[in-house]
Amino acid sequence: MPVLKKKPATVAKKTSKTTRSAAPTRAEKIDDKLIKLGLRSDMDKVLHLPMRYEDETEIKSISAAGFIFGRPVQVEGVVTSCEVAFRPRRQLIVTISDDTGQLVMRFLNFYGSQVKQMAEGNRVRARGEVRHGFFGAEMVHPSYKMVIEGAPLPAALTPVYPAGEGLSQTILRKTIGDAMARIEWRDTLSDKLRAELDLMPFEPAVRMLHNPPPDIDESALADRSHAAWVRMKFDELLAQQLSMKRAQMARRAKGAAVLPTIGKLSRAFLKQLPFSLTAAQQRVLEEIRADIRQSFPMQRLLQGDVGSGKTVVAALAAAQAIDSGFQAVLMAPTEILADQHFRKIAGWMEPLGVNVAWLTGSLKKKEKLEAKERIEAGTAQLIIGTHALIQEDVQFAKLGLVIVDEQHRFGVSQRLVLRNKGVDTNVHVAQQTIPHQLMMSATPIPRTLAMTYYADLEVSVIDELPPGRTPIVTRVIDQNRREEVIERVHAAALEGRQVYWVCPLIEESEALQLQTATDTHQTLVEALPDLQVGLVHGRMKPAEKQEVMDAFTRGEIHVLVATTVIEVGVDVPNASLMVIEHAERFGLSQLHQLRGRVGRGSAASVCLLLYQGPLGMVAKQRLGIMRESTDGFEIARKDLEIRGPGEFLGARQSGQAMLRFADLETDQWLVDRARDLAQTLLRDDQATVDAHLARWLGAREDYLKV
Repeated sequence: MPVLKKKPATVAKKTSKTTRSAAPTRAEKIDDKLIKLGLRSDMDKVLHLPMRYEDETEIKSISAAGFIFGRPVQVEGVVTSCEVAFRPRRQLIVTISDDTGQLVMRFLNFYGSQVKQMAEGNRVRARGEVRHGFFGAEMVHPSYKMVIEGAPLPAALTPVYPAGEGLSQTILRKTIGDAMARIEWRDTLSDKLRAELDLMPFEPAVRMLHNPPPDIDESALADRSHAAWVRMKFDELLAQQLSMKRAQMARRAKGAAVLPTIGKLSRAFLKQLPFSLTAAQQRVLEEIRADIRQSFPMQRLLQGDVGSGKTVVAALAAAQAIDSGFQAVLMAPTEILADQHFRKIAGWMEPLGVNVAWLTGSLKKKEKLEAKERIEAGTAQLIIGTHALIQEDVQFAKLGLVIVDEQHRFGVSQRLVLRNKGVDTNVHVAQQTIPHQLMMSATPIPRTLAMTYYADLEVSVIDELPPGRTPIVTRVIDQNRREEVIERVHAAALEGRQVYWVCPLIEESEALQLQTATDTHQTLVEALPDLQVGLVHGRMKPAEKQEVMDAFTRGEIHVLVATTVIEVGVDVPNASLMVIEHAERFGLSQLHQLRGRVGRGSAASVCLLLYQGPLGMVAKQRLGIMRESTDGFEIARKDLEIRGPGEFLGARQSGQAMLRFADLETDQWLVDRARDLAQTLLRDDQATVDAHLARWLGAREDYLKV
């Protein structure tokens, strides 16, 4: 009997274990991959539109295909030979023929199964560019499928979709086709609106883009000027504008801490500054001051070029909050930048009696606890720090103003957590107030982009540099001239000037054979024995980084080898020469930010961009733009042209629903129409607003600028 009792238990245990570790089915694996691609709902799948098309609606004879150059062509023939060759390298060579001639298909990478597939006598339909090589007319790595004689041709162009790892075009086409059979096709725009805007109906536009007829204008499809594309772009822009404007309306409906007082602190602060504000700084300060006097929360983006004086404007806004009896907090993305702000602002504020707290992850436990107690008690009036500020146990007594520097480096949720620190959850929701929020960015955003992507924000621009800033001369130099550059660095240091030498990597990488910071540091130490050469990078402990930066600031280090941790906020007026290693690997905004670390004193400043040839077209463009311009807004405009809005703004960091189809350069006329219609719909037709946003954004509408 005991054996009989144990046996069922053992079986049950095994069954349970099997259930827990059951491998995902093929369908579940595909679903996971679709979700990674952002395709969750049927509508997401339907709006996953092709990036290009292949014309498989026509077959050319092999002889005729031999006279078609520079574009793909489709042929069909019977395999007459199939062999694996080993010279000049291993490759699969398949010859097919029809009544007019023969053609060779060459596969440099292939599977054993393909050799079996291509057995003599089998029929192949292949598509690719024909070129004339050693074997005569040939296609290298054509797309192909095995067919039977008389197999029907497609009636429409074949769509090619953006795909993720493990998602073939066959899977995507079937997935999207199935979704199209399930969705509700109701148009979110009325017939009257479509007629006024001269737009195609939604369903025909989508169906045409997924399955265009063979006689369609292929150039209009390719450049997205076809009426079907225009409808998609307009719908996308309308959803984006509705989402942003609705967020703005919701924000304005909330209460905020009113910060009306420009009192003793604000006046004393201005009086003790060793310089006068520029006209642009004064204008922007007045815009911010007017906002924080309001009873609804400010949501303002303060942008300005490197060195335009955003920090002092932010400090004056904080002074107004403190004058009004509230706390202000400034959060920066790196400890180096946060420390720069702390030293500068505390140097201005503490002599005026302001209690300034410092909170970062590298503080000792006791120091953190003391800082948190001061913040919660309200004795700390101005708090400066890093991500440590958004930890759960950090509580503010009376937070009125949140300042986020380099805001694009923080995620939406991080900015939201900090803002919500100022919400008093002990009172009824209707009585809750949220702090005003000022976001700062030294990456200037072109006006068109700001108006489109920041429709829920007010934007202030400091478009003037303080007097006395010396222009920076930029030179582009081949990596082979490193010895000359090192000599120039030596000469500059002997003249009493300090030098930055920036490298893109910390340690050696086989994938990217770049000069590393550690190697460069060692090389310069050996080449410049009479100079002090320092090293700072992101993997050093904060205290070590700070020690090196302090020594550089004091002038004890002549040359500072660094990774991009010095990209923002570092302010050493005596540093007037910058060398950027492998400049071709950096983006334009990053190069401009790095260059902005010099030119902060009275000495003429130089930035040397070292590159490794040969350069690609985009790298040549970037380096040329950097050589020709020091205007951050012009550089930002060019950067937008090269990279597109999603990458330019850092879509992953911002959480913003990026435009997939519309182009802000060529589609500005559609942006204007979408903006106007969004205002009308939000005022008069909430049902259309809800339907349109549900279709285009779904759950993504939560990812709004905060």
